[in-house]
Amino acid sequence: MVRILVVLSGSDHWTLNDGTRHPTGYWAEEFVVPHRTFCRQGVDVDIATPAGVRPTVDQVSLDPQRLGDEGKAADFRRYLDSIDAELARPMAVEKIAGNASAYDAIYIPGGHGPMEDLSLCAPLGEIITELYDAGRVVTAVCHGPAGLLPAGRQDGSWLFQRRRMTAFTNEEERLAGLAPRAPWLLEDRLRERGAVFRAGPPWQSHVVADGNLITGQNPASSRAATDHTLAELEVRA
Repeated sequence: MVRILVVLSGSDHWTLNDGTRHPTGYWAEEFVVPHRTFCRQGVDVDIATPAGVRPTVDQVSLDPQRLGDEGKAADFRRYLDSIDAELARPMAVEKIAGNASAYDAIYIPGGHGPMEDLSLCAPLGEIITELYDAGRVVTAVCHGPAGLLPAGRQDGSWLFQRRRMTAFTNEEERLAGLAPRAPWLLEDRLRERGAVFRAGPPWQSHVVADGNLITGQNPASSRAATDHTLAELEVRA
């Protein structure tokens, strides 16, 4: 059976450049879409967070007005409620590091939470490096690629130098209203580390695949990133 590790942020805030805490967490669509799809396909899915803390869903991602679809918001809420026991007891990322070979893929959803904790999570970097070097699939969506930043080599180089990827763009961060207060922007940081960044139009589905690395730009990319992940797993089976 295919086994996928879904790593969620354990943070309920993002510390902005003025020291204030912006309430956040993981983005509902970016978790619900892959988790539900993987489970329906018979995939064995494990959820993990740093220190095994219960993840917090960003309430904005469940706001019908923000989503522009009351039915969609209600659907996400129902699904999260249906797996509440699973979300209440995630695995600890630290306990998986060095022993991730059982997984065929890792999937990292966004929300601003990963900017606070996953971007600095060395054990997550170890897991990603182990899986990527073994030819397993590494997928991250929206702010999820912040979790790719700790993945490095012993010589200090970044694992994904010169790899093609996307993520939540500077333009989208500006349109969302947080860019002026952000301590750093994900697109900038990925480019600085050596990524070959490919941006699509704001809020439109955009996925970049470079070998066994798959990245999606924003919440609208969740479905396509999930489908790309499953297709890549089938190719590698």
